[in-house]
Amino acid sequence: MKGKPRLLVVEDDVLARKNLQHILERDDKYQVKTAADGQEALELLARQDFSLVLTDLRMERVDGMRVLEEIKRNSPLTEVIMLTAFASVDSAIEAMKRGAFHYIAKPYKIDEVRTQVAHALEKVKLQHELQTLKQDLRKKEGVSAIVGNHPRIQELIHTVAQVAPTDASVLIIGETGTGKELFARALHYASPRGEQKFMAFNCAAFAPELLVSELFGHEKGAFTGATATKPGLFEAADKGTVFLDEIGDMPSSMQAKLLRVIQEKVVTRVRGTEPLNVDVRLVAATNRDLQALVDQGGFRADLYYRLNVVRLELPALREHADDIALLAHHFLEKHAQKQNKSIGEISAKAMEALMAYSYPGNVRELENLIERAVTLRSGGRLELADLPVEVRGEDAVEEKEPTEKTLPTLEEKECKYIKLVLKHTKGNKTQAARILGIDRVSLWRKIKKYQMEEAKEPDSGKEEKS
Repeated sequence: MKGKPRLLVVEDDVLARKNLQHILERDDKYQVKTAADGQEALELLARQDFSLVLTDLRMERVDGMRVLEEIKRNSPLTEVIMLTAFASVDSAIEAMKRGAFHYIAKPYKIDEVRTQVAHALEKVKLQHELQTLKQDLRKKEGVSAIVGNHPRIQELIHTVAQVAPTDASVLIIGETGTGKELFARALHYASPRGEQKFMAFNCAAFAPELLVSELFGHEKGAFTGATATKPGLFEAADKGTVFLDEIGDMPSSMQAKLLRVIQEKVVTRVRGTEPLNVDVRLVAATNRDLQALVDQGGFRADLYYRLNVVRLELPALREHADDIALLAHHFLEKHAQKQNKSIGEISAKAMEALMAYSYPGNVRELENLIERAVTLRSGGRLELADLPVEVRGEDAVEEKEPTEKTLPTLEEKECKYIKLVLKHTKGNKTQAARILGIDRVSLWRKIKKYQMEEAKEPDSGKEEKS
């Protein structure tokens, strides 16, 4: 609220209206306007915003209850105080149910009116501050959270801004660590659903038999251990956005159920009998070639086309390497602030090493590198020595003119990095997966893919939970 708060007095008794206006204007704190009845008040409210309305309850043409209803429908942040000579418990309760801030019976005391007006305006002020904070949060989590000047990143930002206001399903394609969830959140927070829930779910992180319960919920007694009814993710996200990561790993049996949700907008809990309506915006992501999976029969074509209404293809960091310096400084500011450290620079040699590195883990790996460096340094600037050995290049081929044979492949770099992280965590795969920014199942797959010798996990006496 800027300037003096605007108040509207709605009273059909001329003398009472002028007296109340005089009381409110005496301290020169408010701008006060008056209306002779409810109809005139509604006409004023249609043209101008007011912080607070004080209205008589019993009026001809349009009464105070109708004024209250219209205000709450069209201007929810405006508070209303009801005034009436016909005080009763029933009318007071009804006014409060419909959203009135307070109820004052005539003849009222001047001090009581001033006190309630002050309290109502304090609430209005707090509501506006909360709204501003929410808007700032939505900006931080929305499109403005995406950092990058490369034309491909700017094109993606433009597409997100265009698509966000709609309910179109979006499919995000990109390698691990390219920022798929970041773009999904940007779509959500830039949309009309931005103040509702954003629910992220990794389809590869659960066994097939658990997916149905997690996504659609279950009734009490549906299976052993189901001691209470549990709403699923789609129910919890009603009116918001559901982000399904690693959609390419969803079992075929679940694909059919997901297609029904998209088509009919209903879910049925495990062992439930009643379909439940859900209103969600669906965003899916994968690092796999879904079209190839469709061609091979591993993914339903009808579901693929439902998900692929709008497609965002995120480039690997090596494809927009010009953004590395910008991203590095962005992450430096973020993590220095989070850790309350005065680190504002990156040395030339450190930046040179960051620019030369291949980033098999993409943007997520760059952020992890910067967070690690900030954690290890107390202040000043980030130096080359703050970076891991594989980034500093001390174990790289020393040839001045590297050839195709001497340059490592991305898979070799990824394999080497995974081994390094596993060594750092002493074989703790849950911790390693968290550092790598992937789920434990994906880490197991990579270990198997590269046929690594599994590092022995520390003997804690308990198995890790996946």
